[in-house]
Amino acid sequence: MPIPLLEYAPSTQNSRIQGYEVPGDEQPRVFSTDNLLSASQLDNLIEAAYRQIFFHAFASDREKFLESQLRNGQITVRDFIRGLCLSNTFTNSFYNLNSNYRFVTHCVQKVLGRDVYNDAEKIAWSIVIATKGRAGFVNALLNSDEYLENFGDNIVPFQRRRVLPSGASELPFNIQSPRYNEYYRGKFGFPKISYSVTKRSATPAPQKPKAGDPSLFADMAQSLGFLGNPPQSLTASSLDYLNLVPRR
Repeated sequence: MPIPLLEYAPSTQNSRIQGYEVPGDEQPRVFSTDNLLSASQLDNLIEAAYRQIFFHAFASDREKFLESQLRNGQITVRDFIRGLCLSNTFTNSFYNLNSNYRFVTHCVQKVLGRDVYNDAEKIAWSIVIATKGRAGFVNALLNSDEYLENFGDNIVPFQRRRVLPSGASELPFNIQSPRYNEYYRGKFGFPKISYSVTKRSATPAPQKPKAGDPSLFADMAQSLGFLGNPPQSLTASSLDYLNLVPRR
């Protein structure tokens, strides 16, 4: 008999508060199949789903079969999100490289569009992973009342109420919770930060004098020698005062 989901007290978060918001650039764009009019709009919806779950999807990460089913109307957006969360890419990049607690944080942020309330919620969902497996945990999130009330079957999940009333905004979930934890970031060798302990002094480049600089003419002036009159040596005894006084 599986253990039921433990009760946890939800904390007051920005996503739980209803308020009037003026649409702007900071508001999340809602992608839904209810108002799709062209194939390009469906492409944008699929790309938004990849960004929400994978943050970035390379060509090898794309689920072509799920995309084809969504384009043909065989599955809903909620089923497409379920397939991405159970895909090999999400398994290898998030589930296999993180603990259950951190995996719960990733899934709650990406699927429910909010941050985890507290450690009690992490423990409660981690028990679901241990008893029902990863697929049971993902299904429990997608079948929860919180998901159905906010996104339903046709809306791509997004970070709810990111903009605060004061004008500030919360960090995106991909920045708050990187894909790898500290252990695997150190194991994979990134980020690599190198500090130089040797003090290097910059040697200024020699500056050549420009045209018109007096230093260019110093050597030429010294080569000419002294061309003026020699100084006169005069003393008081050598002066003839009688002849120098003009006649009146």
